Amino acid sequence: MPMLVTMMAAKPQVRASGADVFQKGKNYANIQEATAAGLIGASAPFPEGLDILGFCNGVDGATLQRYREAEVAHSRVCMLATVGFLVGEQVEGSSFLFDAQVTGPAVNHFQQVPLPFWFAIGSVIAIAESARVQAGWQDPGQSDKLFLLKDGYTPGDLSFDPLGLGNGKSAEELDALRLKELNNGRLAMIAISGMVAQELVDGLNILPADIALELGNGDLQKMEQACAGKVDEAACAKAFEASLEAASRM
Repeated sequence: MPMLVTMMAAKPQVRASGADVFQKGKNYANIQEATAAGLIGASAPFPEGLDILGFCNGVDGATLQRYREAEVAHSRVCMLATVGFLVGEQVEGSSFLFDAQVTGPAVNHFQQVPLPFWFAIGSVIAIAESARVQAGWQDPGQSDKLFLLKDGYTPGDLSFDPLGLGNGKSAEELDALRLKELNNGRLAMIAISGMVAQELVDGLNILPADIALELGNGDLQKMEQACAGKVDEAACAKAFEASLEAASRM
């Protein structure tokens, strides 16, 4: 059962397929045919699916399963990333993050983290990916083609459900939960792209910059000029944010 977040996206159009299962040797003409065959992921306002770049045109069921596995994996990473961006910026510059070594916009935190941390996180990622590969992917040495998922494996289903959200659910209910996760994950992929782009452009933390932008009157430009490039840029932005909030209350 996939991990879920509480943020809601578009109202799902649920199909009672029970899983993303396709005939691996069958070619699907387009997203509409794949959706009709049981591909979960179509939501209003596109009840038949949306595939602008034509990734689903003329591909077989095995490839569609691999695409879905990749989409779910990236969706989960981006949902964690959006939360991590906002939470990380709220605690940056404090002893919570490596005795205040990590400061400033989240887009710059990566290069500030001590090297031993990356060995630890790299090991955790390697263990998680190893478990995912063993759960869902065929052994390339024993299959006639590379990059094949196991027969009967539902993309994204790693049997990890510590909260028991999938317990006692029917196939239709599980499909609805999978679709909600996909919608939220797609939103998160767009959101984290916007966050990264914004911080690369203005060099400021997300929330202070948003407050300055909402207040208008050139406050965002003033914040950029006052804080960008300073060693204590994060503290400067927070002080500027506090002054803006005080001004907005007056």
